[in-house]
Amino acid sequence: MTDFPDSDLPVRVAALYHFTHFDDPPAVRGPLLETCEAHGLKGTLLLSQEGINGTIAGNPDNIDAVIAYIRALPGCANIEVKYSGAEDMPFYRMKVRLKREIVTMGVDGIDAVDGTGEYVPPKKWNDLISDPDTVIIDTRNDYEVGVGTFQGAIDPKTKTFREFPAWFDTEAEKLRASGKAPKIAMFCTGGIRCEKATAYVKSKGFDDVFHLQGGILKYLENVPEDESLFDGDCFVFDQRVAVGHGLKLSDYVQCHACRKPLSPEELEAPEYMEGVSCPHCHDARDEEQKNRYEERQRQMELAAKRGAAHIGRKQDAG
Repeated sequence: MTDFPDSDLPVRVAALYHFTHFDDPPAVRGPLLETCEAHGLKGTLLLSQEGINGTIAGNPDNIDAVIAYIRALPGCANIEVKYSGAEDMPFYRMKVRLKREIVTMGVDGIDAVDGTGEYVPPKKWNDLISDPDTVIIDTRNDYEVGVGTFQGAIDPKTKTFREFPAWFDTEAEKLRASGKAPKIAMFCTGGIRCEKATAYVKSKGFDDVFHLQGGILKYLENVPEDESLFDGDCFVFDQRVAVGHGLKLSDYVQCHACRKPLSPEELEAPEYMEGVSCPHCHDARDEEQKNRYEERQRQMELAAKRGAAHIGRKQDAG
């Protein structure tokens, strides 16, 4: 059985991705979904011709069985999996979806299998980003960066990953104008976005391109807090909301109206109404919408009292 943080907790959460060539993703989907359901797992997996991506949860033995099944898929023997624990099941159902890309960049011709940058393991990441000749880029979205990021990292202030290529095109002009050929170090939550981003950056003529192996999650798992260069917590796309060093649960919760992470301070703001609005979305909602969200929240609370999940609740980030 695989060791993982918080191993005393009843639910094992496995976050995974792997770029590989699937010639026939629909043929992979059916048996994979059946295997996950047969083992009682919940979560979301995405399949495309460029690979697999997603997060699943269940009891440890069943997670181990499904991960073994995934490793037997074409090209997936070396897939890296990030494990964590949870008190309760963080998802509500099991989905395996077919996608054009397993992480959406929206740029044709990017080789995310063979054209990516160089992996840097967590234990060597501090040395790379402490080098003054290294340009550090956070490839996540602005609300994720707001929860936590690496010291000295550039925040592209993107709303979606689709905005990253246009942002980098502008940044590339600045780098070329400086006359330097810097080392570029990129990172993200679990490694998938920064890995694909390195393929894009290399396609633009930059050679010394690196990315954090296993992403922030693997760094927080392996690097002691007193040696860490990561400030804050790491936003995750499930009901845990955010985790800190050692992958321990943080104090963040998620706004059910706009899905943004909320700090304890933001929960005290007058704009916050559970399930209705928060400081990020209060001014973006009209009274009709707020009334609708308020009724949804009431129904969710009634369902919780009955011990059932309200079907109108957003299932997960997949």
